[in-house]
Amino acid sequence: MKFLISCLIVLGFNFNSFSQTASTPPKLVVGIVVDQMCYEYLYRFQPKFSDSGFLKLMSKGTNCRNAQYNYVPTYTGPGHASIYTGTTPSNHGIVANQWFVKKEGKSINCVGDSEAITIGSSSNKGNCSPNNLLSNTITDQLKLTYKDAKVISVSIKDRGAILPGGHLSDGSYWFDKTTGDFITSDFYKKSLPTWVNAFNNSDYPEKVMKSKWETLYAIGEYKESSQDDSPYEFVFPGKKTPTFPYDLSLVPSQKQFDFFTYTPFANTFLTDFALQSINHEQLGTDNVTDFLCISYSSTDILGHAFGPYSIELEDMYLRLDKEIARLISSLEAQFGKDNFVLFLTADHAVVPVPQYLVDKKLPGGYLDLSAQTSILNDRLKVEFGAALIQSYMNNNLYLDDKTIALLSIDKSKVISLIKSEVTSWEGVKAIFTAEELQRSDRKTEWAHMVQQGYVSDRSGDLIFILHPGYLTSDEDLQGVGTSHGSSFNYDTHVPLLWYGKGVKQQEVFRRVNITDITATLTYFLNVQRPNATTGEPILEMFEE
Repeated sequence: MKFLISCLIVLGFNFNSFSQTASTPPKLVVGIVVDQMCYEYLYRFQPKFSDSGFLKLMSKGTNCRNAQYNYVPTYTGPGHASIYTGTTPSNHGIVANQWFVKKEGKSINCVGDSEAITIGSSSNKGNCSPNNLLSNTITDQLKLTYKDAKVISVSIKDRGAILPGGHLSDGSYWFDKTTGDFITSDFYKKSLPTWVNAFNNSDYPEKVMKSKWETLYAIGEYKESSQDDSPYEFVFPGKKTPTFPYDLSLVPSQKQFDFFTYTPFANTFLTDFALQSINHEQLGTDNVTDFLCISYSSTDILGHAFGPYSIELEDMYLRLDKEIARLISSLEAQFGKDNFVLFLTADHAVVPVPQYLVDKKLPGGYLDLSAQTSILNDRLKVEFGAALIQSYMNNNLYLDDKTIALLSIDKSKVISLIKSEVTSWEGVKAIFTAEELQRSDRKTEWAHMVQQGYVSDRSGDLIFILHPGYLTSDEDLQGVGTSHGSSFNYDTHVPLLWYGKGVKQQEVFRRVNITDITATLTYFLNVQRPNATTGEPILEMFEE
């Protein structure tokens, strides 16, 4: 009997300790998105990682080893929106980085806002806001619930800063490639804070572009990557081959800030800015949880140009590891491990350069979408008297509804012809009509993923997907560089690491959807699920 009572007391104490840990929110949540990070990078580059960066998150926190995107297209805008709203594009509305608006006859940036004004420069790079985001983010929910909570979001890309910060951000800042400064829009601020102006005055990008980018280690040690001189890689201005070292001073002055974002030093610049924001915005200094969103963009910018097997990309990640270590060290010194929660994930991964796959005799290739669409429009002219494809982008085909109505053409016949033609194109796996995507029946996994990325007034009349390893040739530079956006594992499988207050040391091997991140954060923050969240919490993080 005494033994039973003792056990109950111990169990009660442990449950009470866990309950207090779970119910007391952290002082600060830090969300990190690494743009275009493949899951495998955690392991392929692991031999050279330090013990205090990625490896610390992997070994001392929760490592979700099967985190997946559950929709297409897997692009930056939809990825950031899905992470922070906890739902898919079909609900939050960010169906791509850009999409075509039929009634306006033009494409728009997913965070573009013609009524917004740049704050921090005279360029138009700040004509942005979260107005196209149709649902609330976890950061919005935090601000709605606790009026004194503060949200700051920072990135090199506009969409990488704006979408995580949500509609109620206290400050969202991104990099202006025309001036080399961090800017915002008047949606958030009427002027830049003094500390942002002071940070911009450091002229760090200008100094970097007068230096060289050399490998962190001797180049012979980069065994995890392909040879340095590769035919699948972009050649920097002032060079004849895509090889180290890179003398950045050879980049023309008018392009220096653009090419600054290709370098790992842009990640250092962003980390510096994020740490400054913690101090100057006094994040985590009261009893209400604050939220800092950081999105590292240069991994994607470089990744597109050089591909996942380049030494340039490996060096980028080895240096990013040091930035993650610096960030963790600063957070622990300032708050202690039990006063913050950090998660790290990616907005998508990437396909290997298709030409590289072809040369390795692996499935892959290119679809010349421009040429094929031109041929298809010629066929439509013969059949119906007019070219009826008004625009194409993101594997979406937009029909010219005005011409179809004017000529009294049966739209269903147009769609039937297009579907038949596109199905025969080399590289096309499947094509879906708007009518099919609006029905509730989901016949295949691929159809369901396309459906989860579909919004009727933003998506095309027809959407097609390609076979594994394929890209449309308008994304290709004659076999150089790569892209993403598909429903396949090379684009959908990403890292998801958790660390900090109440986070257990464990590996979770079951599938976790990217939309589950926000659903999990609600329990750390003690807030309602954001309005459109469809993800489920990662229960392993809370079960004892």
